[in-house]
Amino acid sequence: MTIDVTDATFQKEVIDKSMVLPVIVDLWAEWCGPCKTLGPILEKLTAATNGKVVLAKVDIDKCPQIAQAFQAQSIPAVYAMKDGKVLDGFVGAQSEHVVEQFIKNLLPETSVIDVKDLLAKGDEVSLRKALEQEPKNEAVVVALAELLVARNDCIAALEILKQVPETDRVRTVVAAARLAFVPVDDFGKQLDDLLVRVKTDEEAKRQYLEILQTMGPNDPRTGDYRKKLTTKLF
Repeated sequence: MTIDVTDATFQKEVIDKSMVLPVIVDLWAEWCGPCKTLGPILEKLTAATNGKVVLAKVDIDKCPQIAQAFQAQSIPAVYAMKDGKVLDGFVGAQSEHVVEQFIKNLLPETSVIDVKDLLAKGDEVSLRKALEQEPKNEAVVVALAELLVARNDCIAALEILKQVPETDRVRTVVAAARLAFVPVDDFGKQLDDLLVRVKTDEEAKRQYLEILQTMGPNDPRTGDYRKKLTTKLF
């Protein structure tokens, strides 16, 4: 973000803003050739920070008070401010590489987050961090949803599962989350009750299939109830 600053707006646009974000003050003038070289570089590189650094341009001919405050002997003169104080600065036109490093030093350090490591840890804090990094990662979404279902936070689990396309893994967790809203003491009784309605009631058919998916292929009842469904439908 680039703003033009005057003596009247310096407090608000530079000092106050520097309490929140780093502010680069660029002292320049229309008659200054090197200023015209440096200015576009500063604007380009501060724009690349996506609002993390503010560029305040000060025409010293129009803002003598600001120029005096910085005791600038020559221009271009550039100063970095944070928390109302000058952190760093330079005088004269600089290469893009030098300016880039100058701005980079003002940005907070970012740590590289390894999603695989977070997934391996498997606790909620780690999984949520992984989800922030890769919200469409099916393995992360399913792991977090399973954790939420296990603690009966099924509404949150269903919301998270909406972030990824339906696959067998996702459908299994969705089914488990939905079934948590209904007593599941007896899958057999629920299936028998639904079976009489599956041919004409799509919701009953969906619930029936979800129960079968939750029971899984290792449940001895699953194969029998699948046959019953096929017979009922066809």
